[in-house]
Amino acid sequence: MSAPSCSASDLAPLLGGTGNSSAAAQYICSQFDTVALQLTDAASAIDTTYLLFSAYLVFAMQLGFAMLCTGSVRAKNTMNIMLTNVLDAAAGALFYYLFGFAFAFGTPSNGFIGRHFFGLKRVPEPGFDYSYFLYQWAFAIAAAGITSGSIAERTQFVAYLIYSSFLTGFVYPIVSHWFWSADGWASPSRPVGKSLLFRSGVIDFAGSGVVHLVGGVAGLWGALIEGPRMGRFDDAGRSVALRGHSASLVVLGTFLLWFGWYGFNPGSFITIYKSYGPIGSIHGQWSAVGRTAVTTTLAGCTAALTTLFGKRLQTGHWNVIDVCNGLLGGFAAITAGCSVVDPWAAVICGFVAAWVLIGLNKLAAKVKLDDPLEAAQLHGGCGAWGIIFTALFAREKYVNEVYPGRPGRPYGLLMGGGGRLLGAHIVEILVIAGWVSCTMGPLFFALHRIGLLRISSEDEMAGMDLTRHGGFAYVYDAEDSASGKDGANGATGFMLMSANVRVEPNSGATTDQV
Repeated sequence: MSAPSCSASDLAPLLGGTGNSSAAAQYICSQFDTVALQLTDAASAIDTTYLLFSAYLVFAMQLGFAMLCTGSVRAKNTMNIMLTNVLDAAAGALFYYLFGFAFAFGTPSNGFIGRHFFGLKRVPEPGFDYSYFLYQWAFAIAAAGITSGSIAERTQFVAYLIYSSFLTGFVYPIVSHWFWSADGWASPSRPVGKSLLFRSGVIDFAGSGVVHLVGGVAGLWGALIEGPRMGRFDDAGRSVALRGHSASLVVLGTFLLWFGWYGFNPGSFITIYKSYGPIGSIHGQWSAVGRTAVTTTLAGCTAALTTLFGKRLQTGHWNVIDVCNGLLGGFAAITAGCSVVDPWAAVICGFVAAWVLIGLNKLAAKVKLDDPLEAAQLHGGCGAWGIIFTALFAREKYVNEVYPGRPGRPYGLLMGGGGRLLGAHIVEILVIAGWVSCTMGPLFFALHRIGLLRISSEDEMAGMDLTRHGGFAYVYDAEDSASGKDGANGATGFMLMSANVRVEPNSGATTDQV
């Protein structure tokens, strides 16, 4: 939105054209210019407040990840998974501050990697204030949090620190530079005069590819190289459910992630004080922010309901865990196109995302991929679908509003915009999968070869809380030594007693509830 202006030479004739009128015109214009500058400052403050609030929402997703991950693992690994979520944020902050933000957004730079703002040097400057760093850091640690779920319950703590630092400090920032920096080779925001990929660029508005596909592919390689948890598949190769210990925490984490997604998707506009039409109209970025929140909501809710009935037909049960994962799969899918599609298209996005997740979970069981949180399938698979969905359903009007300055920019194939956007998005999927595979795959393999990736079988049976973190997260009443064996799992069971003495669980317990 341009600031109003005043010209003394234009105003003086209207005041009578005398010497005094010229002085009066200059005075009026000086006051008018002061007001205009104050309005500019107010607009900057509004935009900064909006961005900071969005950053806080995205950061709150870390609490959602922590609760979701904790509820999805067995109780004997509770402290381990919570600690990894804390360290994702803490280590991610340091490495993103030192290197990641510069690699992602350091400008001017080449199309592959940024090269300024290391340690936030030269920040703040126009377009790169501290609030922007905070928002982008929250995104970076979200990618690391996705990966931690894939390798839960069998990974050494030092491996978490190494991969999380590498992912947030180097791997993820490079991808975000490609698609979100104005200098990136596939960015839709490249300045006029610089060519766009397929004359389109990639429209990955809030990161179905940049965040979710990156985290999903990284988690896939970690889970494949580590192998499944002990007992996850029986001697005949059949899948055995190792259920998480708390559905309540899973639901709590899901709602927290849902809440945070309203900063993740609508917040990706970065600013809100921008008009798309005549002054006083409803056509502005504020309206696009609202539409984006609606498309996000509809995609997630549709995916949740589709998963509910789809899994009911398959298993005969109404399973809240499956519904929560379906909801998150819908959110991961709509993230790319949330700002450029209509609400009715978001319903299609969520419906297909649910079946993508269900199908990939079936495939994962067949190939013996053990991902305790379905992170590779949910974030990787549904994220990839979201990239394709955007290339099919992006609406011309919204694309030109969100990415202005390039008349004739391609939009969704099914909306009449041709296939160039689809071509660019296929390239995005391929290069992200290739880049993450070529960086995170060798890292996990190297950690595996030198013995730093997976814990010992004895530690895994006992639980990492006891062997690596000084004790269990939960304290139980005295166990009944006569409770015997759990026939289904061949493990010692627990009987909660009313005795005054309280003890922690037996280190030999290995039921799928402990």
